[in-house]
Amino acid sequence: MSNIISDFTHKFKTDELSIYETEYWLWSLRPVQCTLGAGVLSLKRECSNFSELKQEEFSDLYNVIKVIEDTLKNVFDYDKINYLMLMMIDKQVHYHVIPRYKDEVKFNSKSWIDSGWPGIPNLAGDEADINLSNDIIRNIKDNLAL
Repeated sequence: MSNIISDFTHKFKTDELSIYETEYWLWSLRPVQCTLGAGVLSLKRECSNFSELKQEEFSDLYNVIKVIEDTLKNVFDYDKINYLMLMMIDKQVHYHVIPRYKDEVKFNSKSWIDSGWPGIPNLAGDEADINLSNDIIRNIKDNLAL
């Protein structure tokens, strides 16, 4: 595994926090749950430029986004969803998938307030407890909209 992919996988714990994958893309929970259900959608092969995606990867991106949006809407009823492709530090092609909520949301006795609503999302925060992360993942996986 290349350094770009192994560093990315380690930083975002994509193996441990995996939710759903296709042939080309992996959807995982963000270690920092800035909003409930925040995730990372990453290309499974090393690629540091969006323009280098292959046609089949673009086509599959459509499919996986449909699963993500339909699933998160059913599970957490977000108000809007943001996709952020920053790639300044983490060079691997990926999106931060940020469900946005105009009101406070609760899950497992924890509350989230989208402090950036309706503007730019605030991605900062502490890493979520692994038990909470696993509960969120299980809830999402149990309700995948395939």
